[in-house]
Amino acid sequence: MLRFEGVSFRYPEDELGMVENLSFQVADGEFVAIIGASGCGKSTVFRLINGLERPDGGKILVDEKPIETIKNYSAFMPQKDLLFPWRSVEKNVSLPMELGKVPMGEQEKRAALVLEQVGLADYAKKYPKDLSGGMKQRVSFARTLLSGADMLLLDEPFSALDYLTRVEMQEWLLAQWAHYHKTILFITHDVEEAIFLAKRIYIIQDARPFTQMESIEVPLGYPRNREALKQGEIVELKESLIGKLRRSVSL
Repeated sequence: MLRFEGVSFRYPEDELGMVENLSFQVADGEFVAIIGASGCGKSTVFRLINGLERPDGGKILVDEKPIETIKNYSAFMPQKDLLFPWRSVEKNVSLPMELGKVPMGEQEKRAALVLEQVGLADYAKKYPKDLSGGMKQRVSFARTLLSGADMLLLDEPFSALDYLTRVEMQEWLLAQWAHYHKTILFITHDVEEAIFLAKRIYIIQDARPFTQMESIEVPLGYPRNREALKQGEIVELKESLIGKLRRSVSL
């Protein structure tokens, strides 16, 4: 379990802090979405989890141990795929293993297995220029998986895709989550996307620095389908979340 205990953080160049006395937790294997207005601090939470930033106060714990003592706990997948154009698909997904000095034979074996799982086995020798936007995001996700991390931090990974591809990728992501049983934290501005994917949604409503994230359970089980989004209580939840976001922007 990941837990923030009274965490505070401010970027050196900012007068206002980003986070102040923040506490929340994420259970192992949980799919959690974080929503909030632009610039509210969502990505800062990710930077604190993956060690790019250190808190000014408070603790970040994994199973009661300081997160900095846990090697390779989280892996980050950004909005853009950031694939290297000169590397083939299999070489792009193998990068975390190269950095971890995994033997070449094992790299090839693991890369082939994960590319099969994400539906890209036939594209192993292709290059990023040969792929659609959705395919590139699958490669990026496969690379994130091969980091070996327990928690995946996905920062609006489908925001640049067209609507139909985004819907397809959301359904695909839920299938991967069910298969790999990873803990996923997913940042999005799309309320419907958060509801469709997540078991629980954290919403940031405070002006900076934010001190809490309201936790909202999504009243849907898994597996999910698009028809569930038409249920009355889900429509009400969507409208409620949109209202909360609108009020937060006016603060």
